[in-house]
Amino acid sequence: MKSFADPPRALPVVGWREMVNLPDLGLLRIPAKIDTGARTSSLHGEVVEEFTRDGEQYVRFAVDWDGVRHECEAVHVDIRGVTSSNGETQRRYVIKTPLLIGKVRFRAEISLADRSDMKFPMLIGRSSLRRRFVVDSGYSWLQSRGMEAVRGHRP
Repeated sequence: MKSFADPPRALPVVGWREMVNLPDLGLLRIPAKIDTGARTSSLHGEVVEEFTRDGEQYVRFAVDWDGVRHECEAVHVDIRGVTSSNGETQRRYVIKTPLLIGKVRFRAEISLADRSDMKFPMLIGRSSLRRRFVVDSGYSWLQSRGMEAVRGHRP
């Protein structure tokens, strides 16, 4: 167990927005907003159907961004009540899949939500950030290969 006297290890720094990958879903370079106020990460996904494969519950869903529709399948771990930023509680499917931010790859729980009215198709919440990243909200694209880091909050 780590004690508070141990020096913290250097964590990679993310900006307030980053390009992220969900490699097992075939989704690459998804524009994502980093949001420490949200507990769970969420992805714009429309659930198409639930099904069982090899005794496991799966969900098939469609992800739309940049005018392209991506069909995906993932093991669904739960259906949870998630309170959105407007205070409304919605029942959402939650999947668990590898998430890649910069060079850091880990399994993340991600809720599927209608984010069609949002600027970013994905939101990265604090559960995915905890003990992996430090957030500098004054910058963008710090972990996004091929993007120039930008200072400031302008989209």
